[in-house]
Amino acid sequence: MKLSVLANLYGALSLDEALAKISALGVTSVEIGCGGYPGKDHADPEVLLGDEKAFAEFKATFEKYGVEICAFATHGNPVHPDKAIAKQFDDDFRNAVLLAEKCGVDTLITFSGCPGDSPDAKYPNWVTCPWPEDFLAILDWQWNEVLIPYWKETVKFANAHGVTKIALEMHPGFCVYNPETCLKLRAAVGDTIGANFDPSHLIWQGMDPVAAIRELEGAIYHVHAKDTKIDKYNTAKNGVLDTKHYGDEIHRAWVFRTVGYGNGLDYWRDLISNLRLVGYDKVMSIEHEDSLMSIDEGLSKAVAFLKESMIAEPKPTTMSWA
Repeated sequence: MKLSVLANLYGALSLDEALAKISALGVTSVEIGCGGYPGKDHADPEVLLGDEKAFAEFKATFEKYGVEICAFATHGNPVHPDKAIAKQFDDDFRNAVLLAEKCGVDTLITFSGCPGDSPDAKYPNWVTCPWPEDFLAILDWQWNEVLIPYWKETVKFANAHGVTKIALEMHPGFCVYNPETCLKLRAAVGDTIGANFDPSHLIWQGMDPVAAIRELEGAIYHVHAKDTKIDKYNTAKNGVLDTKHYGDEIHRAWVFRTVGYGNGLDYWRDLISNLRLVGYDKVMSIEHEDSLMSIDEGLSKAVAFLKESMIAEPKPTTMSWA
C-alpha cells in the first residue's frame, strides 16, 4: 500500500510547488483534482487535451519529482435537477475520463449525485426516512428513472476510454452514502462502480468502518485518509445530523480531523489491516479538511501518522513460521 495526497489542498500553489511540498514528505503518489468540487487548479482537462505542449509539461512535472498519479478526482452532481449544473458536472467527468485515458490512469473519484424529487425539481432531495410514503416514491423515481440510467450510460463511456474503476465517495447528501447504497448501484450498473472508502463520512453516521470494509470486499477502488471527531456532548443533546457551519467547531456534533485526531493509532491500524484482509492494497490518499490545523501541519501530521500505521510491503504468500 502506498501513501498518497489529494493535491487540491495546495490549489493556491502551482503544480510544481505543490509536488515539491508533497514529495518532500516522502509521498510518491498523488490524486489530482480535475473538475467538479476539487477544481482544476493543477489539471484542466480541456487545456491538457487540446495542447500537447501543456500536456508534456504536465507529465514532466510529475517525472521531475518522481510522483505518480494514482487517480483523478472530479466530484460532482451530474444528475442535479438544474440541467445546466448537471451538464457542467457531467462535462467535467467526461473530460476527466479522456484525461485519465491519455495519462494511463484507470480510476476516477466522484459522487453518485442526487436528483430532485421530480422532473420539475429545482434542488436535490436527499431522502433519509421511509415515511410518509412520499419519500419512498421519491427514492423509486430517483434510482430507477435517473440514477441507474445515468450511470449505465456513463459507465459505457468510461470503459470505452480505459477507465475501469469509478470510485464513488459514499457521502451524505448523495444517493450513494453507505455500503448498502453503493452495492445497490453496483448491482444495477456493473462492477465498474465501486467505493472511494472515506471513513470520515461513515464515522459520523454511526457506522463501524471495519464492518463497512468487510461489506465492501472486492468493491473498494480507492481510499481517502480522513478522520472525524464526534463531540459526545453536542451529540448527546442534538444527535449527529448537523447543519451548522463547519467553522462552528465547538457547537457541532462532529468535525473532520487529520488522521489520528478523531481516532487513535489502534483504530487506524485495524482499519488498514482490514483493507488488506479484503484485498485492497493500492493507496491511502490523505484528504486534508481539518479546520483546526493549517494545511502544512495537518498534512505533515497525517503523513507521519500513516507511515507508522500503513503496511507497505506486499502481503506474504506463506507464513514465516510454516
